[in-house]
Amino acid sequence: MDNVFLSGGLAFLITFFSIPAIIEVTQIKKLFDQPNPRKVHKALVPTLGGIGIFAGFVLATLIGTPPATANVLQYFMAASLVIFFLGVKDDIIILSASKKFIGQLLAASIIIKFGGIQITNMYGFLGIHELPYTASILLTLFTIIVVTNSFNLIDGVDGLAGSLGILTCLIFGFYFHQTGHGLFAVMAFSMVGSLAAFLIYNIHPARIFMGDTGSLLIGLVNSILVIKFINTAGDPTSVFPIASAPAIGFAILIVPLFDTLRVVTIRIIKRRSPFSPDRNHIHHFLLDLGFTHTMIAGICLAGNVAFIALAYYLRFMGTTAVMLALSAAAILVVSLVYYSRPSAKILAAESMDKSHPALSPHKVITLTSKRQEKETSAV
Repeated sequence: MDNVFLSGGLAFLITFFSIPAIIEVTQIKKLFDQPNPRKVHKALVPTLGGIGIFAGFVLATLIGTPPATANVLQYFMAASLVIFFLGVKDDIIILSASKKFIGQLLAASIIIKFGGIQITNMYGFLGIHELPYTASILLTLFTIIVVTNSFNLIDGVDGLAGSLGILTCLIFGFYFHQTGHGLFAVMAFSMVGSLAAFLIYNIHPARIFMGDTGSLLIGLVNSILVIKFINTAGDPTSVFPIASAPAIGFAILIVPLFDTLRVVTIRIIKRRSPFSPDRNHIHHFLLDLGFTHTMIAGICLAGNVAFIALAYYLRFMGTTAVMLALSAAAILVVSLVYYSRPSAKILAAESMDKSHPALSPHKVITLTSKRQEKETSAV
């Protein structure tokens, strides 16, 4: 417990005191996130806040990790460094999607090969239990890359990615602390401390953005934690076994993870690049409904907690049943939000106008507020 408090508190202090210096340097060097028609903010806002998150997370984890459990820590730090430099370069000089993917693939390979993080059992999902070696490696690579990018893609409004990162890491950290996995508990609470300090400067109106440096790091850490959680909680001989562990892990990450899977699937169906930007994320829909940044972060947090509670309540139904229930509920919620937007009603009216010649003389007037005209960055 002392190590957890030490790591969380130290991470908070390091990030809290480093962010003002980062803001000053970015202003001197003019390293701003440039406004454009797709983004919400209209002023020049410093980026590279992820450097402060990285500093707090890494230093606190290195200091707080119990020596007896630090055998694979070096590999997790190596993967974090890969993601860190990848994010910094992308925040300063935009990287192509292919280069970002190669970097993420390298980090994921380090975690799997040397860190021993690997999904070996599906615990009954679709009737699958033990996985063949090749399938296990491929599934783990896919999971790490998707989870890593999910926090990058959900980082569209002030405070959202940071708030979700605090929630997920708090849950994972508490579980690993209860089960005696000191390294993973320290990693989780170090990230919580860093993000809590960062949010002080990132709550709307944001004084600084975390950029890809921060969002990719949050995703990488959560990918490690969720895979370790599935392997530990799914083992009936563990200290605290949980039925339907893969479904519980999915529920903990459901807001960024489901949103990413949904958006990427739609892009592929429309024969577009999975990395192409658009306004199809859940936070875009909520912005269209007139919610503020702070309200959107609160709504997404509350929704995530509700999904976790639902999964835990249904856990004895089996992994497949719980995953289907979570997916159906998520689709229902997103559909309700999507079709409640003023723009959705306008599109329906325009479609009706075109399909009925008798209505063609009438004009459909689009009523939009300034907030509805604003768009956020998708990536």
